[in-house]
Amino acid sequence: MRPFEGIRVIDATHVLAGPFATYQLAVLGADVIKVEHPDDPDQSRGAGTDRELNRRNMGTAFLTQASNKRSITLDLKREEDRDILKKLVGTADVFVENYRPGALEALGLGFDAFAAINPRLIYASFSAFGQKGPRAEQTAYDHVIQATSGIMAMTGTPEVNPVKFGSPAIDYATGMTGAFALSAALLQRERTGKGQHIDMAMLDVALVLMSSHLTGYLRNKVHPKPSGNRNPHATNSAYQARDGLVMLGASNLRQQRRLWTLLERPDMIKKTNEERETDREREAAVLSEIMRTRTAHEWEVFLQAHHVPAARVRTMAEAVADPHLLSRGIIYRHAAGNSFDGAFGVPLAAFTFAHGGPSIDTPPPELGQHNAEIFRELGIARD
Repeated sequence: MRPFEGIRVIDATHVLAGPFATYQLAVLGADVIKVEHPDDPDQSRGAGTDRELNRRNMGTAFLTQASNKRSITLDLKREEDRDILKKLVGTADVFVENYRPGALEALGLGFDAFAAINPRLIYASFSAFGQKGPRAEQTAYDHVIQATSGIMAMTGTPEVNPVKFGSPAIDYATGMTGAFALSAALLQRERTGKGQHIDMAMLDVALVLMSSHLTGYLRNKVHPKPSGNRNPHATNSAYQARDGLVMLGASNLRQQRRLWTLLERPDMIKKTNEERETDREREAAVLSEIMRTRTAHEWEVFLQAHHVPAARVRTMAEAVADPHLLSRGIIYRHAAGNSFDGAFGVPLAAFTFAHGGPSIDTPPPELGQHNAEIFRELGIARD
């Protein structure tokens, strides 16, 4: 039995963060019902690398986080459809939304209204800046939050900055954090019997992703600077090998001692981190010369065999083809999708259980695929 079997989640979210949070519950057994406007569906349905799927409202951005979900269409500006949503909420454990703060309250679909219908409901509101504060009504996406949070300013090289992350990491981190918050609220409800309102802000998550840098700044006003592939310690940085980049990870004193011993340069071993920082440029010059003597792959094999963290820089294609990653089961392969042919893969979960863990049962749904089924469950006769 998976952890959230028997838990019903109403997913009134779109794009990435909210849908990814509910996806985490779906792969752990929750009955997740995705609510979309019939004429203006989740914009992720039209986004991704396959234009034909985009035209079918089944874009790869949507496929990423929609397995195990059911889909219904409601126009929440219509009173009849709002009544259906209220009836559905009466059967649910969790309601998740990421509308502009105040938008659902104006329609009579806010936390207070739903708590009156279902006092045990966990109501989660996802937004860019949170439900309260001077910027609460502003809107944003991942890249806008990267800009406003300070995380973009500390990314890049000293010569080229600020630089946006390659992936929408804040969106996905918000989804993971949101899933954790929902799990915690469900556990709390088991003990108190009370529902909960979760205020989930992308900006807050971005700050948490910079936790150590934030603490350092708050203590000493040391602003984090973009350093590219150079870390404060030379043995913990990237270098050009004979055929590509290799990232060294000899981070602590024990590992740097081991690295310099393997490289037959015991004279470079340091006893304190302050010594390493003081001598960083000389260490980097020595390492730059040595690392060019082998290929990145050869360095990875050699150093890992001697318990020194190191890896050659891989492309996504190379990473996905790694036998180790294949053995982890993090990628689930669908043989085909709803309304289209051809196999595709999606991320499952970043962890495994000994039993009753995350799994995928059904492919991502077409828009409104489960209207008749779910309306029938609610006792609603509707065309």
